[in-house]
Amino acid sequence: MANDCSPHLFLLATVLPAMHDIRFIRSFPDRFDLALARRRHAPMADRVLELDHRRRECIARAEKLRAEQKASAREIGRARAEGHIEKFNRMRKAVAAAKDKATQLDHEAATADNELHQLLLTIPNTAASDVPDGTSDNDNLEVGRWGSPRTFGFSPSEHFEIACVRKGMDFKTSAKLSGARFVLMSSAVARLHRALGQFMLDLHIAEHGLTETWTPVLVREEMMVGAGQLPKFAGDSYRTTEGQWLIPTAEVSLTNIVSNMIVDEDYLPRRYCALTQCFRSEAGSAGKDTAGMLRQHQFEKVEMVSITAPEESNTEHARMRRCAEVILERLELPYRTVVLCTGDMGFGARKTFDLEVWLPGQGKYREISSVSNCGDFQARRMSARLRRRKSRAVEFVHSLNGSGLAVGRTLIAVLENGQREDGGVDLPAAITPYVGGSREISPSGEFG
Repeated sequence: MANDCSPHLFLLATVLPAMHDIRFIRSFPDRFDLALARRRHAPMADRVLELDHRRRECIARAEKLRAEQKASAREIGRARAEGHIEKFNRMRKAVAAAKDKATQLDHEAATADNELHQLLLTIPNTAASDVPDGTSDNDNLEVGRWGSPRTFGFSPSEHFEIACVRKGMDFKTSAKLSGARFVLMSSAVARLHRALGQFMLDLHIAEHGLTETWTPVLVREEMMVGAGQLPKFAGDSYRTTEGQWLIPTAEVSLTNIVSNMIVDEDYLPRRYCALTQCFRSEAGSAGKDTAGMLRQHQFEKVEMVSITAPEESNTEHARMRRCAEVILERLELPYRTVVLCTGDMGFGARKTFDLEVWLPGQGKYREISSVSNCGDFQARRMSARLRRRKSRAVEFVHSLNGSGLAVGRTLIAVLENGQREDGGVDLPAAITPYVGGSREISPSGEFG
């Protein structure tokens, strides 16, 4: 596997990203607006083309003026040489005025270009043709189930109400330390949480062929823009006083490994995974999942990211979905898989599979992983390209991402699905090597 100093990698000069193919919008504005309509987004082609036309017109006029200045240079020199002072002064003033006008047009072109850039940053990815139309999660399409929800001889509890969990999951102290939507874990619960993350990494590396990666959790603003987190989700993320951002997911850092680069076709696919802390303000979730640790400001997640050639991304999408599903199956957790509809899909995705794990304490399936194919949407924002082996042509790569899995939510699922009437929890066989061979958490909160 090549590293970042490989001869297969070429740094690109920093340029303003395109986000969407402006040539497509020029040629097919109606099709672009129809695609946005599927995403429940207002038509944008007219505004995009207005700014594009203004920018191109200013550039063309400035170039014409500079060409005229160049053509006038000889005539000005001749007038001076021949002593036609009046003509010389008149032409020199005209050239100076043209130069000032060209500079003004450059400024107007730059202004239009910046407005166009900022506008394109706010427009979501267009959905793949096989994504179902819809307005909410009620319109998502179920495409598979695995396992059957367990039948309990008692009324199952939510994770934070299970007797053996209460000592190891302290929300009162975490609220004192940090406020709401944090948790302080200890003893068996903390070890099980750590074990689950390690189990996921080991499986992805040993069996799924992913490359383990350790990434910073603080990134530059342009990395957030490249991954599609900014400007759309600025209110959902945390920014430091130095202008860096805490990652809401390792997708941001992993995807940007190839930002501003051209990679050889033979360098692909790249398959990364990382276990990181993630940080989200949950600004839009007031009143949702306030009990327990289902929705936190700080949490751990194993993230998978693939960078592929365009023709390989659909196959890779199915592969990544399967990587996440295997984790749930090894942990004996019933789940279902759905394709998100156009109205429920994330900003940067062209198609998304959600895995929803069964939580008996809530009596429903809840999301534990989203696996998305972003096509070339992120690649355009971060200028990530590939060079074809034979033709040497350059084009945008495709990027994909998925949770494999959210560690805290997996902990919740293991605790709720394994709970016993006596307040203990039976553990899945796959995790026992990671917790010293223990097969249970006793009602008192110790491994047994």
